Amino acid sequence: MDVIAWSRIQFAMTAAYHWLFVPLTLGVAFVMAVMETLYVVKKDEFWKKTAQFWMKLFAINFAVGIATGIILEFEFGTNWSNYSWFVGDMFGAPLAIEGILAFFMEATFFAVMFFGWEKVSKRFHLVSTWLTGIGAAISAYWILVANGWMQNPVGTTFNPDTVRSEMASAQAFWEVISNPVAVSKFFHSVTSGWVTGGIFVVGVSCWYLIKNRQKKFARASILIGSIVGIVGSFAVMLSGDSSGVHAAEFQPMKLAAAEGLQDGGKRAAFTIVPGIKIPGMLSILATHDIDGFVPGINDILNGYTDNDGNVIPSVSEKMQRGRTALYALAQYRALNDTDPDAAAQARTLLDANVQYMGYGHLEKPEDVIPPVGVVFWAFRLMIGLGMLALLVMLIAGWMAWKDRLDGKKWLWIAAIVCIPLVYIGGQCGWIVAEVGRQPWTIQGLLPVNVAISSLSAGAVKTTFFLFLAIFTLFLVIEIRIMIGAIKKGPETPNE
Repeated sequence: MDVIAWSRIQFAMTAAYHWLFVPLTLGVAFVMAVMETLYVVKKDEFWKKTAQFWMKLFAINFAVGIATGIILEFEFGTNWSNYSWFVGDMFGAPLAIEGILAFFMEATFFAVMFFGWEKVSKRFHLVSTWLTGIGAAISAYWILVANGWMQNPVGTTFNPDTVRSEMASAQAFWEVISNPVAVSKFFHSVTSGWVTGGIFVVGVSCWYLIKNRQKKFARASILIGSIVGIVGSFAVMLSGDSSGVHAAEFQPMKLAAAEGLQDGGKRAAFTIVPGIKIPGMLSILATHDIDGFVPGINDILNGYTDNDGNVIPSVSEKMQRGRTALYALAQYRALNDTDPDAAAQARTLLDANVQYMGYGHLEKPEDVIPPVGVVFWAFRLMIGLGMLALLVMLIAGWMAWKDRLDGKKWLWIAAIVCIPLVYIGGQCGWIVAEVGRQPWTIQGLLPVNVAISSLSAGAVKTTFFLFLAIFTLFLVIEIRIMIGAIKKGPETPNE
């Protein structure tokens, strides 16, 4: 494999490991904040001890997750330096805000939350707990602003003098941070974290029921965890609906790949699994209109007319215009100092074709098709495992509410099994989001073969296996520490 393949694999591996820690941070933060609120309101030490137990697991996960996140950001500079050059002015802004504002806030209040039980008042400690979770969510928002821009590059213009994509005004900055793709991705990611946190709390609590320990603690945690997870599940569905509409508008090839849709049309059917389809459902999901046109892979390759009457050129035409833009850019830069009139003509030609400049780097039209089978099945696994987790939490939450959990060993085992399954579902969601937009680093502007650094494949391969070993070690250490903390149990009465 060449340096492009190894760089993609390394980044995917780092991102996948990082996402093992992030959703649990987002979900358990909300669970423990709710529990501490009950402690302050009810003045019951039971809820304090319960919150402290989940806070301990949160802290273990939080500490390990930081390392993978830092390495992930560094890889933009080491492995994708052309990308970093091209978008550095834009891309660096949200990441800098995340580090300076959100992470600083999260880390500061984390210290108060974890070490300040006997040093600050109950209410201030409660506020610190909530702000730790809010800080984690805000941190995720700025990262997803950067990711959302890669999927829908708004608010920036290409500057041929610097050969960079830049924000030209404060208004452009607001366009970037209010990008609809980023907003829906933020709510989808955070609320999926609630699902992960909810099923984690329910599954761990069911282990105590199997061991006939801390039953009161387990029942209370199952109830709170289920409520958080159920709310998160329905929020994921709502945000997923908007994500589907945005994919249809800004990344139609991703939607076509997720559906395995070769030839589109009106009243397009949604495929549950091959051979089982719901007529018209895909059009409803993608356009909120049963008669809405949804383009398939062949439509995108050959060109089509969208639902607003806009004629979308074929990929071949986009490639031709992209090469025209690249030629005009080269002419503009070569003549800018020696022949201003010719440079101005080249600039006009560039401006007319710049939106297709990224296509000029492709070798053939089929390069815009992502791995359809991978995206198709990842999408269905994500939905199926999410629905399974929701079903388990609905049953567990109801039985906890009615105090009917005793003797339901089948449910206890199902909840424990759902812990790794919900992680798999989350990884599948990111596979759909990122593999589904290949070959683009920035949608329509910069393909991966141009975004790469000037490195040898051997160097990236070496660091890949080095990071794989380190991250695996981190994961093993975290799991062992967590298992030890779970076996020790909460400091609540064994009743």
